[in-house]
Amino acid sequence: MQLEFNITQHNRDELLMKSIIEFFGCGNIQRYNNACVYRVTNVPNLTEKIIPIFKKYPIYGEKSKDYFDFCKVLEMIALKKHLTREGLEQIRKIKTGMNTGRSRKTLSA
Repeated sequence: MQLEFNITQHNRDELLMKSIIEFFGCGNIQRYNNACVYRVTNVPNLTEKIIPIFKKYPIYGEKSKDYFDFCKVLEMIALKKHLTREGLEQIRKIKTGMNTGRSRKTLSA
């Protein structure tokens, strides 16, 4: 299991993506077809570099719900709860309800 923060843009915005690496001081860029993806998977970088920015500049709207779920999972990993069966199952449930899973739950409710 791996937690990941990512931002995807068209390849023409590769310079922007490189500036994001400089801003956060971590992460890497991967290229897929016409897209480039900025990725951070290192838990200390997520905790010490990514999350503080979003605490200072909060996310609003529907995406804020995914952000709060992301933070819950990050905290569980930091506390090593992902190493237990119960913790792993809890993380799977959170993941299922994120992003498009959240919109499906909302539409079916």
